Formats: sequence, structure tokens, C-alpha cells
Amino acid sequence: MGAAEKVVILDFGGQYTQLIARRVRELKVYCEIKPYNVTLAELLEAEPSALILSGGAGSVCKHGAPRCDEGIYGIGVPILGICYGMQLMAADLGGIVKEAQKREYGKTSITITKRVELFKGLGEQLVAWMSHADQVREAPPGFAVVAVSDNTPVAAIADEDRKFYGLQFHPEVIHTPQGQMMLSNFLFHICRFSGSWTMENFVELSIRDIREKVGDEGRAVCGLSGGIDSSVAAVLMHRAIGSRLTCIFVDHGLLRKGEKEQVISTFEGHFNMDIVVVDAASEFLSRLRGVTGPEEKRKVIGNHFIRVFEREAQKLGDVEYLVQGTLYPDVIESGTATAAVIKSHHNVGGLPEDMDFKLIEPLRHLFKDEARLVAQELGLPEEVVWRHPFPGPGLAVRVLGEVTPEKLSVLREADAIIIEEIKKAGLYRKIWQAFAVLPGVLSVGVQGDGRSYAHTIVLRAVTSQDGMTADWFPFPYDVLGQISSRLVNEIAQVNRFVYDVSSKPPATIEWE
Repeated sequence: MGAAEKVVILDFGGQYTQLIARRVRELKVYCEIKPYNVTLAELLEAEPSALILSGGAGSVCKHGAPRCDEGIYGIGVPILGICYGMQLMAADLGGIVKEAQKREYGKTSITITKRVELFKGLGEQLVAWMSHADQVREAPPGFAVVAVSDNTPVAAIADEDRKFYGLQFHPEVIHTPQGQMMLSNFLFHICRFSGSWTMENFVELSIRDIREKVGDEGRAVCGLSGGIDSSVAAVLMHRAIGSRLTCIFVDHGLLRKGEKEQVISTFEGHFNMDIVVVDAASEFLSRLRGVTGPEEKRKVIGNHFIRVFEREAQKLGDVEYLVQGTLYPDVIESGTATAAVIKSHHNVGGLPEDMDFKLIEPLRHLFKDEARLVAQELGLPEEVVWRHPFPGPGLAVRVLGEVTPEKLSVLREADAIIIEEIKKAGLYRKIWQAFAVLPGVLSVGVQGDGRSYAHTIVLRAVTSQDGMTADWFPFPYDVLGQISSRLVNEIAQVNRFVYDVSSKPPATIEWE
């Protein structure tokens, strides 16, 4: 993705790195995240207009701490170091960093001691969020100390000539109330950006980049599931190359009720796109027979997905590219240079190494809410734009343990009832994601005049902004009661209903 004004964030493993990216984009400036050990040549190829060095859990004072190429300080762009990023910049440029005698965590009062552009429009006293064990004891040559706290004699530094700034605290979190103003000052008063990156701009740049990559004759296939991610990727690709795109909708037998019919109606009817519908349910279910581990399920499904694609694409002739709706949280959760694997997403961690396609992932650097904005820009129907996220492996990761046709049938009906009742109550748009889970727990109950031993249905419903964190949704009791009543009365194999009140973290949104 090219952009005239671009911030590159070097990720040193900080828990807030993605939040920094979100804050920059909220100010309508495009940004990308690169691992801290990106080579200088690769960084220059990205053509950054400014750099932000993220926080991180490491200590600059210890051997083996994450370090970037010191050549970054000579490329002539403004740099903002945040927490670990400030300590690293100070150490690299000749300052002194030591382990703090007293660690500082949580909300802290900051005093501005020198007026610089970074603090334009702010009062002398600030509240900021600290999270550090090391301290900058002495600023590097050319830098002035511009803010202090009671426990941190160097809370912010500035070299105004080179436009290098460092903050010991985190401006990106809500616990630093004026932090967004600091980021705004950095972008607009120091970097002199215009803030012109919008979803309209993203669409234009994406179409240009796709056309450059695919060329005038290249052909592509897109895995269309009907979810927001693949839908946006498909329409974006169709805008770029038109009839040279064929969408392949794989019915893997793990879909929600009525899903196939809805997808065909929307994309063949509304967008006049070429769709091949593949009935591969028996293939997937046979490969899942006896598989109980969540990671193994994801990899089995991801691998066979690609094999089905390759098989169908061969029927189409010379197809070189595979389009996927991968989003940034998918990439993070599947593991990066600075993040552990949480779970493999079928379109990231589950791809076979010997697949025949070159990947195109136009949404790879977007968060879910940004993808929705792009969907609106592209004119997708409201029911697609606001549809709750659905995992690539489908209901397989909502059936705990082995996946069987019987379990899928129960779960499919339960999920349809839950979504119907949520929509009736006017709550659908207030919830990020809601779905049924079949945990494989059988319990004793009484149905009619007899004893039953039947399935439990779990309702999982959360609020979130981008899927990276989530809170459980506070349902009105009458809605939960109505869902419960319908589940146990309409599905003979169900006699119990429970609600999951876990947040992310420590739980993930999906159960597997």
C-alpha cells in the first residue's frame, strides 16, 4: 500500500503497538507496522515520512534487547520514541539509560518544563500512563529535557532541529487524556502532514496497487465466504480487474443456516460477479473425522481450502493469484516477529507452503472497523457491512471436540435462533459478535414427562472495536430468557443454555 504521507511504526513488542497505529489512522494519516529488526534497505523501500518507535517489554540495559538499525536516525524524517522507543533512542544517540530505582506504573502527573511543538495547546500539568522499569538519566547531546514526573527526571525529550522526540509515557492509551493531542501535534505541527488518508483514498490506492501487481492480463480467484472481510476484498478486487476475477464459494459443510443462498444472491445479483459454488462438505467432514484439537482443526481446514481452490482454479485456466480478506488482527494473532501465536487463522497460519498461488491481501493492514468503512465506501449492502464476524473454519471451531454432521445440525439451528432473537430485540448492531457454541457437554434434564440427557448451548456475545480486546455484552434478562425458551423447546437435542461472561483477554472471542 503506497501513500504520500506515511508513518512507519517499528514494533519492539509493546502491548500497545496496534493501538498506536489505530490512533494515527484516526487522525487520517496512513501508517504501517514493521518489526524492529527490519533492514534499513527494507525500511527505505517503504518510504516513511515519519517513524514511531513503539514500547516494549525489553530492557535497553540488558544484552540481547531488541534493537533497530541505527541508520534510521540518518534518513531525515521526524521520529517519536514511546517508552522503550524513547529509551532506545536515548541510548543509541549518546544518552544514559539505567534501571530505575523505583519502577513506575499507572497514572502519573507530568510537568512540562519546556514548551515544544509536541506539547502545543497543552497545560503545564498532564496526567499520563507510565509503564517502565528503566529510566533515561541523561538526555543525548542535542536533546533537551522537556517534561518530568516525581519519579522520572526525564519524562520527555526533544531535539527540535532534527525533529526527534521521546515520551517515557504512553500517549496512545485513554489513560493519557491529552495523548491524542500530542500525536496530532507530532503529525501535523512537526511532520506537517495534511491528514488526507480516508477510506476513499484507501480504495483508490488499493485499486492502483492491485492493478500494478496483477497487470493487464493477470487473473485471480477469491475465496468468498460472505463475511465482511472476504466480501470487501472481493468487491475491491472486482473494481480493480473486473471479469478477470472469479470468486469461489466453498460450501465446506461448516456454514451457518441459509448462508450459501445469501452469498449467491448478494454477489451474483447485486454486484454481477462471477461465482463458482463448490459443494465440498463431505470432503471436509471426512478430513475432520477424529480430529479434536483446535489448532489441528484450523490447519486441516486451511490446507484443504487451498487444495479445493487450486482444483477449481485449474478448471478456470491460467490463474496466478489468490485473494484473501486477511485483516491485521488475524496477522497479529497468528504470530509475528514480536508476537506469540495465539491461534492460527486459516488464511494466515494454515496455508500450505507449496500452494500454487501468489497471495493478494488488500485488507492486511486494516482493522475490522476500517474494513466496514471500506465496505460502505464500496456500496455493499447494510446486512453485509454490519454482519458479525465469522471465522474461516466456520462452525468447526464452535463445535468443541470432534466435528460431526449431527453436532453441526444442532449448532446451526441454535445459532439461527440466537441471531433471530438478538435482531428482534434491536441489539444486533450493539454487539460486535454473537454466536452459539456447542461445548459437547451433556447434562440431565426433564423434558415433557421424561428424563433427558442432552446438549448444552453456550451463548458468546461481546462488544469490541477491532477484535483485539473484547468485553462480554450485558444482555437484558428477558432476552436471555426468550433465547433459552426457544432453544430447549425447538431443538430436541438441547436441554440447557448458559451465557459466557468472559472478557478478552484472558479468553479469546472464539472458543477454539
